[in-house]
Amino acid sequence: MPRTLLLSIAGMVCLPLPLLAANPGDTVSPADATFFEKQIRPLLIDHCYSCHADAKQRGGLRVDSRQALLDGGDTGPAIIPGKAKDSRFIQAVQYHGELQMPPKQKLPAEQIALLTQWVERGAPWPASPIAKVPTKQGFAISAEDRQHWAFRPLNPGPVPTIPSANNTTTKEPAMSPIDASIRASLDAKNVPMAQPADRRTLIRRVAFDLTGLPPTLDEIQQFLNDASPDAVAKMIDRYLASPHFGERWARHWLDVARYGEDQAHTFQARQYPDGFRYRDYLIEAYNADVPFQQLVREQLAADLLPGEPDPKRLRALGFFSLGPVYYGGAVHDEIDDRIDTLTRGFLGLTVSCARCHDHKFDPIGTTDYYALAGVFASTEYREVPLLPNGEIDTTPPPPKDPKAKKPDPKAPRKPVIHALKDKPKAANSRVHLRGNPANLGAEVPRRFIQVLCSTEPVAFQKGSGRLELAESIVDPKNPLAARVYVNRIWAHLFGRGIVATPSNFGRTGAEPTHPQLLDWLATSFLANGGSTKKLIRQVMLTQSYQMSSVPHPQAAEQDAANQLFSRQNRKRLEVEPFRDAMLAVAGKLDGAIGGPSFDLSNESQARRTMYGAVSRHNLDPLLRLFDFPDPNVPGDQRAVTTVPLQQLYALNSPFVIRQAKSFAARIQAVPNLDDAARIRWAIEVAFARSAHTREVELALAYLQAPNPAGAKLSAWERFAQVLLTANEFQMID
Repeated sequence: MPRTLLLSIAGMVCLPLPLLAANPGDTVSPADATFFEKQIRPLLIDHCYSCHADAKQRGGLRVDSRQALLDGGDTGPAIIPGKAKDSRFIQAVQYHGELQMPPKQKLPAEQIALLTQWVERGAPWPASPIAKVPTKQGFAISAEDRQHWAFRPLNPGPVPTIPSANNTTTKEPAMSPIDASIRASLDAKNVPMAQPADRRTLIRRVAFDLTGLPPTLDEIQQFLNDASPDAVAKMIDRYLASPHFGERWARHWLDVARYGEDQAHTFQARQYPDGFRYRDYLIEAYNADVPFQQLVREQLAADLLPGEPDPKRLRALGFFSLGPVYYGGAVHDEIDDRIDTLTRGFLGLTVSCARCHDHKFDPIGTTDYYALAGVFASTEYREVPLLPNGEIDTTPPPPKDPKAKKPDPKAPRKPVIHALKDKPKAANSRVHLRGNPANLGAEVPRRFIQVLCSTEPVAFQKGSGRLELAESIVDPKNPLAARVYVNRIWAHLFGRGIVATPSNFGRTGAEPTHPQLLDWLATSFLANGGSTKKLIRQVMLTQSYQMSSVPHPQAAEQDAANQLFSRQNRKRLEVEPFRDAMLAVAGKLDGAIGGPSFDLSNESQARRTMYGAVSRHNLDPLLRLFDFPDPNVPGDQRAVTTVPLQQLYALNSPFVIRQAKSFAARIQAVPNLDDAARIRWAIEVAFARSAHTREVELALAYLQAPNPAGAKLSAWERFAQVLLTANEFQMID
């Protein structure tokens, strides 16, 4: 019996409380993690670790972990998250009082401001091993560096071969390599696997994972009636072929691409009114199962690929061209954004940490950073004009008349593709010592990251080098790109990656729980031509994916965090499928694919949520409320918060009430059913399962009771609202 619906029906005047996040405890948003790694950790290492890290604990204080700062030293806690003025650590760096740190010289004002901001933000500290002070002088890649698991070549075998659990006659085939790897890790620790999910649970899981929409009653019935051995495979194939597949999986990548349609500030003129073309490119690419390698080439260098410029292909350049712009001529910050988005997104590396100094933890030097900086410094933003039919407008613009009037802001805007182009002359960058563009070091040839090259990196020769950079990323000898991508796919299907930090495969990131499986998946992915659909299908057809989310009692005790994937993880719907599912169940969803963005504040808008405009300057309140990622920085996994405002939205939102009314009308319009049958029909539509007898009894009693005084909704409408906002509606088992 669902743990929330009975309480909801019994009370009916109150909506159910949300479940706690699947992984309780403090979480660090991608924006906070980026801020810490780029701004705070280097400051602590440079100015504090020599006296307050590892064995050195002057004043009894360590500063190499958040908990150590919270515990403090001889004078008490060093920081009070959210209260910088009351934190002894901030007082010390400000030289307020007797304690003054660092003792030899006060930090520059901008560094003090960063530390103060960090504490005010709650002192976020991404989960990672306690950092060690680097001992090597100068940058060099050691044999030990190359032995870090992420930099080693792919090694997929030998994969365990375990007979099927039901194989008593040796007629059944052995488990898939995926299941065998999961089972082997479970058997090694004597952790039992969960039971298979029932068919209704499975089709709901698959439908949301592949399309972001609930299954229809016809789809459920078709699957339940299919007794063939390949019923699951046929059901998965139907959803893979759906045009809504591209919408679901394009949105995942848009998080990584920090997709936005404007700027975070109001001082920069460049906006992206046609930014939706990049979003539509991704939808079409995922639906067509464009190989991963081609996705990389097109997003980095579509304008440099052989052949005539293709407007459909040029849209891919939105990966970079839609990025944040920094006012005041801060071109180096824009280059840093592109380096960070590229390396986190495709390589799982925090290369931008090497902007001011050699990376403190990974074998990435400032020379690697400025080698990539030269690529982007040799690239510039451009807008490709389009004709009404979508073809490129090659008509040369008229010469500028200095006496001409300013364009009429009310005049129709000409459509464009926000794109890139190489500057007329490519140039290498010089190292900015301590990140200061006024203090230049040696020139660095444009090239790939050294640790990912088996020999000395070869300098890029063709224009900016963007196409050569793309080829370096997808080179089969580079083990990171495939590992990072398949780990992202796994994380979306299981709720957590084999590597729990999808955009950080370095030493400060998590290590893989199943390294051999990760390499097998990456190798198989490359062998299948970089097909995303084949990879997803391969994973979905496993026992591991099709397990119940209810743990075996022994596993719940031994593997509470589900590190070994002894069960499927229960997931909460992100804001997009949550809103879309309400529209779908209410019978109001507009299923049109692609096109310009709409304003999400328009409560009557019935298009899918991913078509809502994404503003960096003023993110829509609905997106903000339900954990939408910060579009200013690459996002790798959504936060899951539970706050009262979310339930106030469910109770009072005009959009929710509108859908509840439509759903109630749809329930009452079903012909030839009595009230009990209508209740059963509604529960099946909302939750993809059969109603329980007690649920029907409670709902009937509520519907037959007198309407409360002052009620603005009918009993059926209130019942529909409970279904749309119940925990079970928002959770995927």
